[in-house]
Amino acid sequence: MAEITAAIVKALRDETGLGMMDCKKALMDTDGDIDAARDMLRKKGLATAEKKAGRATSEGLVAISAGDDQASAAMVEILCETDFCARNEEFKSLVISLAQMAASAGDGNVEASDEMNKMVQDTLAKIGENMSYSRGVKISAPRVGHYLHHNGKVGVLIGVEGEAADELLADLCMHIAFADPMGISPDDIPAELVAKETELAKQQAIDSGKPEEIAEKMVAGKMRKFLEERALNEQLIAREDKYGKKKVREVLGDAKVTAFARFAVGAAS
Repeated sequence: MAEITAAIVKALRDETGLGMMDCKKALMDTDGDIDAARDMLRKKGLATAEKKAGRATSEGLVAISAGDDQASAAMVEILCETDFCARNEEFKSLVISLAQMAASAGDGNVEASDEMNKMVQDTLAKIGENMSYSRGVKISAPRVGHYLHHNGKVGVLIGVEGEAADELLADLCMHIAFADPMGISPDDIPAELVAKETELAKQQAIDSGKPEEIAEKMVAGKMRKFLEERALNEQLIAREDKYGKKKVREVLGDAKVTAFARFAVGAAS
């Protein structure tokens, strides 16, 4: 058997991130063959991942990777079991790396690649908590703004065409983080949800005993308010102190929102 020195054990530990005793045992079991020991530890890590896969992941982090030209940005959400894990530097580094990889993908939803999934599993093996790539998105536009809350739990991307100062983009991102719109315009609100709310409003109008003409107006008014509260362009800007009581579309002026995304840890639909 080859001599298993402390230096070899440490080298394997630095490479795999696993404990010293695990690395020493793997080397002993493989007669000091570091390549075989590495494979053994890799298999152990995968087995650990499978064992932990059923555990709930309600914590995690959001990370954003933006291009220097302010014309594109990507955002990912990675989930884990505990806030303790979310504050782990190894986990933080993973989330940032995955956001950078997502920035190389095409626009729209970004699915995890095999390489990205492997990075997640490798980090799981090191930390010992279940974790998963939850979702990712990339937005490209003439102007792209982004916002990440200080705790890393909420992130926003927005794409705009037309004149839009950095300050306006920042305020729009903050607004989206706060108001959580469902679409850019009323037409973007899911038809199924609109139909359900319309039926509910009709039933409430009928139950009120109002004449049909008044009941129809009640339904129209409720649905108008429902859509305005959920469509970004129709929402009142959160920074009323700065812009006055104006809707987002009024604050935008001639500029136009082309896309936006908001991630809040654990709130994926």
